[in-house]
Amino acid sequence: MFLAAATDVYEKSSVLCNFQLKGTTMKRRQMLKNIPLVLSALGFSRMVRAQNPAQLVKDKAEWKKLLSTNAYLVLFEHGTERAGTSPLNAEKRPGTFVCAACNLPLFDAAHKYESGTGWPSFFQPLPNALGTSTDYKLVYPRTEYHCVRCGGHQGHIFNDGPKPTGKRYCNNGVALAFVPQGQALPALRT
Repeated sequence: MFLAAATDVYEKSSVLCNFQLKGTTMKRRQMLKNIPLVLSALGFSRMVRAQNPAQLVKDKAEWKKLLSTNAYLVLFEHGTERAGTSPLNAEKRPGTFVCAACNLPLFDAAHKYESGTGWPSFFQPLPNALGTSTDYKLVYPRTEYHCVRCGGHQGHIFNDGPKPTGKRYCNNGVALAFVPQGQALPALRT
């Protein structure tokens, strides 16, 4: 739906029709293929996210009712909790870290490590649990990751993690819930 609206804007806009890239005019097909990238760079990545049956879609008012103020601000307004404030930073037990919004399992506790940053950090997510987008809030591009099911912002990926991946998934603790090994995972939120 949003992509169709963006295409309509493209059709009617002489500015977009004459979009310049490195001194050459982009052809219509090139421009259409780049609309999601441009919108993502402008902060509209959630609007162009593909809809699928497993995805949980709620409006902001619904999420505000279901979550604490801090969790809502981090998950759906892309906030960041203060370093060192999450009890999950010190969590060492075996178990699973799930999305605080929709309960989708995101990380195995075996992949958590002490990064010294003050936020829970992991070197590897569970398969098919996370989506990524580019974040320009600090001017330079960073890779943001979010729950693939509800779109809730979790944190950022850095290339300074331990082996075997070399990645650091630096997570806001308030965006997660911990389920100890042996305890049933919560049902996925509907």
